[in-house]
Amino acid sequence: MMGWTERQAAMLKEMGLRVEVDAMATSALVARVAEPVAQPVPALPLGPRPLTLTPTPPTPAGLAIARMDWAELRSSVAACSACELCQGRTQTVFGVGSVQADWLVVGEAPGEQEDAQGEPFVGKSGQLLDNMLRAIGVSRDASGTDPSRQAYIANSVKCRPPGNRNPAPDELAQCEPFLVRQIALLQPKIILAMGRFAVQSLLRSTEPIGRLRGRVHRYQGVPLIVTYHPAYLLRNLDEKARAWDDLCLAAETADANRSDAG
Repeated sequence: MMGWTERQAAMLKEMGLRVEVDAMATSALVARVAEPVAQPVPALPLGPRPLTLTPTPPTPAGLAIARMDWAELRSSVAACSACELCQGRTQTVFGVGSVQADWLVVGEAPGEQEDAQGEPFVGKSGQLLDNMLRAIGVSRDASGTDPSRQAYIANSVKCRPPGNRNPAPDELAQCEPFLVRQIALLQPKIILAMGRFAVQSLLRSTEPIGRLRGRVHRYQGVPLIVTYHPAYLLRNLDEKARAWDDLCLAAETADANRSDAG
């Protein structure tokens, strides 16, 4: 059981989760998700399964990206024409948030509203994500001063696939160096991978989300938590409780890492 403030309890309700409050708590509200009950994650062999397609060796362009600073990287993404997605985009979707943030949230590909605004996770999906993050005291707002309470948000693919279709393997591969460089520049303390294609990009795994969530993975030594994409949660309300469990695990892992570092 965890202690929550009234604000955090309100955020849980905004996520559509029924919250029960323990009236015996004196220091804070103690809330728990009442339904549905998350099922135990089955034991898996150590290490995720590899992607079906083996990543190609670094190209000269990829090696150049690996040396870029934030400004150069943003300009390179905006000018990218490496795959056919550039032909239908309104603009690229680079990322948003503080570049000093401890949290990195990685999504899949921009949708119509993200393409129009040039920012990841807007519209209903973005509202749900913001509510989820606020419930654990984290925000995409770059004006804050506490990196432990800030999140940088990026996508695996920087251009909208036509008709919001799934990104193709070659499109993920072309964008991968951009995401890798964002992570290297940010040096996050915790990564939240939201959705199948974010997981494939970061963990090289084709395992279903339901089999990967509920435990701590690693990306180049950084703790990584797998969870469902907010767009999926909007269509599958019963999974919100499991997503909340994942956020709690991410918060606990981040706090533990800060304690160890201190």
